[in-house]
Amino acid sequence: MQPNPFLGVVFHWIGGFASATNFIPFRGIKRWSWEIYWLVQGFAAWIIAPLVLGSIFIPNMFGILHQVYATDPSSLHYAFLWGVLWGVGGITFGLAIRYLGIALGYAIALGLCAAFGTVVPPIYHGQFGMLLSQTSGKVILLGVVVCVIGVAVNGIAGVSKDKEFTPEEKAEAGETDYNLPKGVAIAILAGFMSSFFAFGLDAGKPIGDLTEFRLLAAGHSNVLKNLPILVIVLWGGFLTNFVWSWILIIKNRSARQFIGEPGLNPMRATAVTGNTMADFDPEDPQYSETLSASTLFANYIFAAMAGVIWYFQFFFYSMGTTKMGQYDFSSWTLHMASIIIFATLWGIFLKEWKGTSSRTKTIVACGLLLLVGSTVIVGYGNYLQSVLKK
Repeated sequence: MQPNPFLGVVFHWIGGFASATNFIPFRGIKRWSWEIYWLVQGFAAWIIAPLVLGSIFIPNMFGILHQVYATDPSSLHYAFLWGVLWGVGGITFGLAIRYLGIALGYAIALGLCAAFGTVVPPIYHGQFGMLLSQTSGKVILLGVVVCVIGVAVNGIAGVSKDKEFTPEEKAEAGETDYNLPKGVAIAILAGFMSSFFAFGLDAGKPIGDLTEFRLLAAGHSNVLKNLPILVIVLWGGFLTNFVWSWILIIKNRSARQFIGEPGLNPMRATAVTGNTMADFDPEDPQYSETLSASTLFANYIFAAMAGVIWYFQFFFYSMGTTKMGQYDFSSWTLHMASIIIFATLWGIFLKEWKGTSSRTKTIVACGLLLLVGSTVIVGYGNYLQSVLKK
């Protein structure tokens, strides 16, 4: 199959939109604590979705995994291990969003994730020198730099916003939990640990190679060859999140929330209005009763919906990376930049920047343009490599 960087960029944009959108269903969850809906969405995202969609689109997927394990078990071991480490990034990423909001939390965490996850794999495989020696490689690296600059500009916008809002205004906007120093520290850790997902995909290449061989032999496209790799990496991520969620469940005694006992929804609770994103007052006595069957069912649906939407980011990422050619590791920058772009747009749509000065809004716009530009530059670099061979 011939590379098609333009189509690859489009796939990454779709994946970025899915990732930036997955937090939206959380807004409809009522009276569930963080660890409850995080575990439910994680089960949908990291266990159910990859198994179901992988089995649908990859004939005999488990036979492929078994064969690779018999001939090259380290590829599965390392893919799973990197997934476990990436899981730490997933946990801290959720907290970064809680303390910084969608726009700034995505920008800082995923910006660092983009830079680290893109540069380290080619260094490990000895490709970095080749990158520097070719025009196409230099263009791709330029795109990575522009992405990082765009992230920094978004960070500046977040600092500017923080200075312009009073604590009362933040509470009215639903940002009682907003904490810039704590959020930035957590976002940095989340960005570093989340980059290990790229390492997991890289370690699982033998799985993708065998899947590609099987697909092509059967007359199918190879565009979904990486779906079995996602199964292994995401299992590792689920293990980390499962353990951490149950630590919190035991600590907070929140297990009975699974069957309707009311709990707190810490995302964006506001003391001023008494409302959360789900429009209820957690201190109102009427909400101390067991959740109705319809509300409990809706909570499961919203959490599962968030998880499935989240999975589709890597469903389309796995498609996009097959179209990028020799420098497919650059897909990581495209993916991260796309997520930040759509997270910023969601932040604007949800009025996270409402009430800020023209200066701050201009900074946000500049950051958004830089991120869009970075995806175009990286895509053009891959076009040069695949078509012009230089």
